[in-house]
Amino acid sequence: MSTNEKRSGEHLGRTVLVTGAGGGIGGDYVAAFAAAGANVVATDVAGAADAGLALADEVSSAGAGKVVFVTADVTSDADWETVVATAGAEFGGIDALVNNAAIYQGLGTKSHLTELTTEAWDRVLTVNVRGTWQAIKAVTPAMRARGGGRIVNISSTVARMGAPGFAHYVASKAAVDGLTRAAARELGSDAITVNGVAPGLVSDAASRTLNTGDYIAAAAKGRALGREMTPGDLVGAVMWLASPSSGFVTGQTVVVDGGGVFT
Repeated sequence: MSTNEKRSGEHLGRTVLVTGAGGGIGGDYVAAFAAAGANVVATDVAGAADAGLALADEVSSAGAGKVVFVTADVTSDADWETVVATAGAEFGGIDALVNNAAIYQGLGTKSHLTELTTEAWDRVLTVNVRGTWQAIKAVTPAMRARGGGRIVNISSTVARMGAPGFAHYVASKAAVDGLTRAAARELGSDAITVNGVAPGLVSDAASRTLNTGDYIAAAAKGRALGREMTPGDLVGAVMWLASPSSGFVTGQTVVVDGGGVFT
């Protein structure tokens, strides 16, 4: 049995909500879940709506799972009401949430922590941490109604190793790790698991915007597997943690970085 067939067995007919899905790695998650037979509610901010709608049309027309795109800001409770209502109306509920939305490419120029502004700090922490919590809060009633669910928060290895120039981003991902453990404790009695995936430096457009080629190459060289990381390297771990077969795993953050950081 192929990997795709195994994934289809796990996700066929399930409903998965993916935030930050207007493109990039989020778009890869959407395509992978839909290819495995899941119905997907994809969300992103208004600026990514055109890309998100195009992705939804392309993936849905491929004849796999259906994808609907909802323009939403993860820091807006009103938008979350719309997203959850759409999932219920289109697919009957929510089985899994992939909390992918975060400010990363928008971090801009690296800045020493003493040079960061309060506004920049608050902007990153609000989206990356508060938005993650608001997503969990919003989907919990729908998952309870289904008898349980899976929540996967996207963290980062920078929470373990630090990264110069982005103290606010590092702090936000460390907070996501803590939130993952806290939510796992509180939602376990509802049969809702909460786990995280911590990627290493992915060689994609976002990372190349923020880092030099030499920096990305050095990260690849420092890995046990000795190569650059692609968005596709994350898909398997995310899909497993969002699947029924990971049902006795909760409160964990799985590092996916080719052996750069060992925990």
